[in-house]
Amino acid sequence: MKWHPRGYGGARRDPDQVKRDGWQEQQMLAVSLDDDRLTWPERELVRQLGEKLYGKLPAVREVRNGR
Repeated sequence: MKWHPRGYGGARRDPDQVKRDGWQEQQMLAVSLDDDRLTWPERELVRQLGEKLYGKLPAVREVRNGR
């Protein structure tokens, strides 16, 4: 019989499932500026919220190709 402490072994959730669960259970949102599902205005809103709450990004980010 194999026994693993909670959080060790077993199946891992994918990152999107962790984000989804965090939103649904704790009303926390984790969003990447590079998420292709977001439109430019949505990405800009996320960037502005991030800067307001946590300050500007430390380095200049690459411009996305084709956008």
